[in-house]
Amino acid sequence: MFGDKHLIVVDLGFGDAGKGATVDWLCAPETGLDVAAVVRFNGGAQAAHTVVAGGRRHTFRQFGSGTFSGVPTLLSRHMLVEPIALATEARALAALGVADPLSLLSVDGRALLTTPVHGAANRCREDARGASRHGSCGIGIGETAHYALTHDAPRVVDCLRPDVLRRKLIALEEHYRPLLAGGTHHHEPVDALMEVYTEFARTVAIVPGDRLAGFAAAGRLVFEGAQGVLLDEWRGLHPYTTWSTVEPRNARAMLAHLGAPGYVLGVTRAYQTRHGAGPFPTEDPALTFPEPHNGFGRYQGAFRRGHLDPILLRYAVDACGGVDGLAVNHLDAAGDIRTATGYLTVDGVVDRIECGPWRDLGYQRRLTDTLTAAVPVLAEPPGSIPDHLEHRLGVPVVLTADGPDRTARTLRTRAAA
Repeated sequence: MFGDKHLIVVDLGFGDAGKGATVDWLCAPETGLDVAAVVRFNGGAQAAHTVVAGGRRHTFRQFGSGTFSGVPTLLSRHMLVEPIALATEARALAALGVADPLSLLSVDGRALLTTPVHGAANRCREDARGASRHGSCGIGIGETAHYALTHDAPRVVDCLRPDVLRRKLIALEEHYRPLLAGGTHHHEPVDALMEVYTEFARTVAIVPGDRLAGFAAAGRLVFEGAQGVLLDEWRGLHPYTTWSTVEPRNARAMLAHLGAPGYVLGVTRAYQTRHGAGPFPTEDPALTFPEPHNGFGRYQGAFRRGHLDPILLRYAVDACGGVDGLAVNHLDAAGDIRTATGYLTVDGVVDRIECGPWRDLGYQRRLTDTLTAAVPVLAEPPGSIPDHLEHRLGVPVVLTADGPDRTARTLRTRAAA
C-alpha cells in the first residue's frame, strides 16, 4: 500500500486525533515498514501524543512516537526545541524501560530554542486576554516564533557556542523585561539557563541539516506532525491558531530536497474534538465520551466534543494540498455520533468550505466568523463511518482503530487493494 514511500502523518482536525498512536503503529516491528527515523516537522513541546503499547503508556511531546520500538527521532529545523522539557521526557522514558533515550535523539542545529523566558511571556499575555484567550498551552511556542521574526533568536546550535548563546539570552531577557515586570510569571536567570543548555549540548547530538539524507538512506522516514490543520498558522481558524505550519508543506519540501516520494496519511477521530476556544460547528455538550488523557487546561481551557464534520475535514484535506490515505481512530466511541451534511449560515446552506489564498489572514478571520455562527445540519451516517468518510472526502481509509492500544489498530485491506 505505501510502497517505498516515506510517510507524513498529519492531523486533519484541531489536534488530539491520534497521531502519536498512529506513528507508534507504523514504527512497530510487526508492521514490517522498516522505519529508520521519526522526523518531527512542526510544533514543539506543546505536543501531547499519547501512546499505549505493550503495557506502557507515555505522552510524547518532543521525542518521536516510535521511541517504544527503538526508532530514532530527528527534530528538524522546523521544530521549536525546549531542552528542559526534553530532559524531563527522557527521564520518564527511561523509567518506562527505554534504554538511554537521549541516544535516540538528533536535533537540527537550526531549530529555534523555546526558553522559560518565552514561556513566562506567553502566560502573561494569556492572562491579560482574560476571557478572550486563544487556547494557548502556555509553554511559549507563539512567543518563540514571533520573537524570531524580528530578532537574532537563540537556536539549538548556539548551545555549542556559549558566548553567542549568553548574548542572545540576555537580549531575550531584556526584550521581555517590561512585559514580565511586576507579573506573577518568572523564569530562571541566564546563568542557570546557560548551565542547562551547556549540559544539553553535551548529551544530545546536534546535527547539520544534511543528516536527514543519512536517515533516509537507512530506511523509511515517518514525519510526525503536531497539532491539527485547523489550527495551522495560515490555514486555521484565525486567531485561534498556532504559530506553526501544521499542514505538510515543510515535510514535503524536505522530501523534495532528497528527491524522495511521500505518502500523506491524514488522521481523524470518528468524531470531532477541540481543546480550547474557537469555532466548533458540530460541538455537542451532551457527548460525554471518556477522555482520560485530555482535560481542562488553565490556558487551553475545556476539552470539547462534537459530531463528525466531513465539511471541515474536507477543508483540511484541501489545505494539505490533498492526502493519500486516512486513518480513522476512536471508532469504539462512535455509537451516538451523527454527521454534518451542511451548515446553516447567513448565506444559506453550505456543504463545502473553500480554501482562500495562502497567508491571507483576513480570509481566515472571515471564515472564523462564518463558522462561529454556523448551525450544523446533522444526520445519521449512512453505513460505517470509514465508508462514509471515503465517500465524502474521496480518500481511502487505510487504517482504523477501535481502542487506544497499538493492538487495536487494523489495516484496511480493502482500501489497500
